[in-house]
Amino acid sequence: MSIDYASKIPNNVDLGSNKTLQRALEHWQPAYLDWWREVGPEGSTDYDVYLRTAVSVDPKGWAHFDYVKMPDYRWGIFLTPPEKGRVHGFGAHKGQPVWNEVPGEYRTHLRRIIVTQGDTEPASVEQQRALGRTCPSLYDLRNLYQVNVEEGRHLWAMVYLLHAYFGRDGREEADEMLARRSGDADKPRILGAFNEKTSDWLSFFMFTFLTDRDGKYQLAALAESGFDPLARSTRFMLTEEAHHLFVGESGIGRILQRTAEVMRELATEDPDKLRAAGVIDIPTIQRYLNFHFSVTLDLYGSEISSNASTFFSNGLKGRFEETKLGDDHVLTSSAEYAVPFVEGGRIIEKAQSALLSLNERLRDDYIKDCQAGVDRWNKILERGGTSQRLRLAHKGFHRKIGNFAHSHVTPEGELVTEAEWKKRESSWLPTEADHAFLNTLMGRVAEPGKYANWIAPPARGIDQRPESFEYVRFA
Repeated sequence: MSIDYASKIPNNVDLGSNKTLQRALEHWQPAYLDWWREVGPEGSTDYDVYLRTAVSVDPKGWAHFDYVKMPDYRWGIFLTPPEKGRVHGFGAHKGQPVWNEVPGEYRTHLRRIIVTQGDTEPASVEQQRALGRTCPSLYDLRNLYQVNVEEGRHLWAMVYLLHAYFGRDGREEADEMLARRSGDADKPRILGAFNEKTSDWLSFFMFTFLTDRDGKYQLAALAESGFDPLARSTRFMLTEEAHHLFVGESGIGRILQRTAEVMRELATEDPDKLRAAGVIDIPTIQRYLNFHFSVTLDLYGSEISSNASTFFSNGLKGRFEETKLGDDHVLTSSAEYAVPFVEGGRIIEKAQSALLSLNERLRDDYIKDCQAGVDRWNKILERGGTSQRLRLAHKGFHRKIGNFAHSHVTPEGELVTEAEWKKRESSWLPTEADHAFLNTLMGRVAEPGKYANWIAPPARGIDQRPESFEYVRFA
């Protein structure tokens, strides 16, 4: 499906054939641009940035690279082609034709799903607004801006669904997504992780590795939806999301590589000596990993969820890679899944209804994926000759939602008292001193081919560009 870039709003949904919808979206567009200028990437309006822009929805050849001023980026509406004869793959409607209009009885649930997903997209742009001031290289600055413009396009994807299928309610919800602000005391973003500060580049890389990975799993579950426009929207969003995960994993990997190099040069693993040498010590990276991982785990909600079971049974949201699973895709009363509980001072697992445990299953799928990334990071440390390794915290650590919300669990999975937790918390989670140290490293490096001392250069450039390529041209 080709994308029409001649239209005011680029699209591949034949927007021009629906003048009412086109006018509504063109009315929303200036408000979006006002939002971008107000809380989008700080000070970047006049920069020429080497960005990729979607030119088709074919994952094998969908992107074009060129310099773009970000306010001129052609945000638009891109859906993958409809699958002829597609049927529901799960739930009570399994085997029936998918919907191309919103079923009246599921309207409220579908709107809630779309709004919650849509709200995360502008939130991350707001969280990352000031990072350009402290970029470790032009390569990294360009990657930040690429993530930002694509999060903006993902907002457009959800806003299109709200405008096209939910009438006045949808238009009001779309307006509200531009009115909320990350971390605002009065009108915060819907999900807690999207109200946290992203004040340094270690946080940014952790966010794109961990929190954007949650986005991958949520989008993959929505890509199974029986509401076909939602499934087709999220499938293309997943194509763009892959770059965000790359930015996070490779960013942390480059930090670890540089730290390992300095460890060898100085023949030490002492955090204070490494900090004095201007690199980030492994214990600090571990504390940041603990924090961002635990906050992201809460995005999956409670282990037992009637809402998740309703979404599944109604055919609105499936499981990760639903079609590859070897069960009946209906989850009858006999289907079970192991869920952790805190009972009698111990963490135990109990078999629970698989239908009610869908959040926990998706969280476990996510954890396995995260562990694979951490394993790759540890290979970097191993090659660097250090004995130190990173690890994922126990799923009950630092949780605010679900079965662990009122317990104190160490990263190793040990239950402790509140007093013990407070005593040891500073060894597990980033401290004010950690944040202050990171801020001392966050100085802007904006010369082509140069990198901050605390991070290694990438293995290769974007779009096969040379190391000295000028990814961002300043006004």
